[in-house]
Amino acid sequence: MHLTELDDDPASPFPPVERALREPDGLLAWGGDLSVPRLLNAYRHGCFPWFSEGQPLLWWAPDPRMVLPSDGFHVSRSLRRFLRRSDWTLRADCRFDAVISHCADTPRRGQDGTWILPSMATAYRRMHARGHAHSVEVYDRDDCLVGGIYGIAIGRMFFGESMFSLSDNGSKVALLGLCRFLHRNAMPMLDCQMHTAHLESLGARTLPRERFIRESRALCALPGPPGSWQDGFGHVTAAGLSDSEPR
Repeated sequence: MHLTELDDDPASPFPPVERALREPDGLLAWGGDLSVPRLLNAYRHGCFPWFSEGQPLLWWAPDPRMVLPSDGFHVSRSLRRFLRRSDWTLRADCRFDAVISHCADTPRRGQDGTWILPSMATAYRRMHARGHAHSVEVYDRDDCLVGGIYGIAIGRMFFGESMFSLSDNGSKVALLGLCRFLHRNAMPMLDCQMHTAHLESLGARTLPRERFIRESRALCALPGPPGSWQDGFGHVTAAGLSDSEPR
């Protein structure tokens, strides 16, 4: 099947996701750029950029899609015990640059290098400056980062991109804090892109691509929290996240 090359207009439509390749799963198009309008166009369309050093810019829409309901994070007994004893705190959009840098530098099992190339990091920092990209950060008692996550919010849909841990449970606590915030703001679904056993153990599940596209587009069209999340997220304690039910 012919792979579509995107033209220079960032507002031009992406090809229908049904044209994505089965092998490699979800490869939809190549080319274009990482401008803010192009990225917003891509996420609304149900695809995302993912490429390595030396490759052209590649766009993906895998089938099925991994998602985590914002009220569906599975807090294990061991994590709940950890949270109750923890003196960590969480904030949002306070250290986005540091979060994306740590995500880029964290070694990943089975990966040689990082997909968060300098061009990607610059693009998502631009998205953050425009109020589209957000981070949730986890801090220890000395106000040092121990974990974090970042992604893109459009309307009431959140598209997760990457997370990191500098201490055990750092990324889990960040993801849990993000889910609780999304749930409070009537944002029911977090896109996790690709299936992993780790995400599945935390409550994520797969959706057929057709259903994911339908539901995510509907959520993107609804009004969501505007601008920075700093004030809306507030100052959250990890111990406060140990409640069994989201509030």
